[in-house]
Amino acid sequence: MKLFLTPALLVLMATPSLAEKLSLDEISAYLNTLKSAEVSFTQINDDNSISTGRLLLKRPGRARFEYDPPEAALVMAGSGQVAIFDKKSNEPPENYPLRQTPLWVILEPNVDLKQRDMVVAHSYDGTATTITAQDPKRPDYGSIDLVFTGAPVELRQWVIKDGNGGATTVILGEMNQNVKLANRLFNIERLKTLRAPNDED
Repeated sequence: MKLFLTPALLVLMATPSLAEKLSLDEISAYLNTLKSAEVSFTQINDDNSISTGRLLLKRPGRARFEYDPPEAALVMAGSGQVAIFDKKSNEPPENYPLRQTPLWVILEPNVDLKQRDMVVAHSYDGTATTITAQDPKRPDYGSIDLVFTGAPVELRQWVIKDGNGGATTVILGEMNQNVKLANRLFNIERLKTLRAPNDED
């Protein structure tokens, strides 16, 4: 299952125009204050099929995508890696270094978009500010389009594009911030020792 490495259609949300273009400093400050969050998401896949689920974030470096049935996937970021578990398979999870995925842009300990040579586009459409970021030394790792609204600043969606031109769109619901999230929820090695990902309580 291609969860972060597939093409998709970018869906624009109907959000009222409340603010002007956000600066890179404003976006960086927002991401740095986003310590933990729980939010529902809708994902548009490369074949235009739709997946839904729940996203848990615990910065820095941790994320957990729990997909609703009939999907049988759990995606976790933690301990410097990203693991994709197939709950219907006894095979080990697919693993990728977190720094080699565009998710690192929002999960790194100190986000400073202005100081790092990683933002390749910065635009405003009258409703939302979009930045495109990628590792300038390794464009083959892909890129991420992050969409923010203002007043207050809030991350609303992202589009992850792989090195082959594919993309996956993730649209976020209403974000519940500063929630208490146990570290075990992001413990990839712990989950590997269980018989199957859905054995976890």
